[in-house]
Amino acid sequence: MKRTIAGIVVATGLAQLAAAPAQAASLADPIKALKAVWTRGKAVNVVSTSKVDHGRGVSLTVAMDGTLGYGPAGEAAADVSETTQYSGNMAALARKGSDADTVALEQTPVRIISSGHDDYISGPVVDHALPRGTTWVRYSRTGLPTSNLVVEILESDTLKTLLAHRTSYRDGVLKGTIKTDKLAKVSRRFAERYGASAKNPGTVTYAIWFSRTGLVQRLSASAVLPRKDGTLRIQSETRFADWEREITIPLPLEGDVLDRGQFGDELPREAPGTGN
Repeated sequence: MKRTIAGIVVATGLAQLAAAPAQAASLADPIKALKAVWTRGKAVNVVSTSKVDHGRGVSLTVAMDGTLGYGPAGEAAADVSETTQYSGNMAALARKGSDADTVALEQTPVRIISSGHDDYISGPVVDHALPRGTTWVRYSRTGLPTSNLVVEILESDTLKTLLAHRTSYRDGVLKGTIKTDKLAKVSRRFAERYGASAKNPGTVTYAIWFSRTGLVQRLSASAVLPRKDGTLRIQSETRFADWEREITIPLPLEGDVLDRGQFGDELPREAPGTGN
């Protein structure tokens, strides 16, 4: 996997949110709350689970947990662990293009430290190819891990758009629906992963749980994406905690790292993980 809505629409959505009764009135502006925590040296803890269903029993699940660090412009670094699990039919399909050992390695835990430009990978998927004394493989020109496989609320424009397309707000929970072509216009992450899909857009539904300070505590999102050979369905849930955790994510020591270019076919060509 590889890694502007009109201002008046956004403004209207935020105004309506602020005008909603009781519970909503006590909610701080989510956009201001998000940008207020974008300080270098701080981070948020995330735990997410996702399922990608291609139909006909072909699916995979991804579990991710770790820390996403940010700077003045948003997410800037990450230290996460991920595990991918294939369904039986998915594993059988994968084995048609790879040997059984490779398919098994693809389902082992992987740790990813990301600088936003490079990913440092460790775990069984690379261990078998590394010489003694090295632990990490560096993949260059990569993206950051994403907190949610459907919608990335760490993109402020995406969060604005989700607020504007709400269908209900009650007891601190905002729900909404948006077409994928509209989401792709404001979300770089979504467009890169799933395409603009303007000719035959799908639908994304979501629910966001806010704290009283306006920060997201939980996000649940699902997408139905039409494809030529069927329908792709993705469901992803993320929980956020300790939004202003003070931490610096250190990169591995150079002596513990080898570049992906030093290896042949024994390592994946693309960096494992949800940022790629």
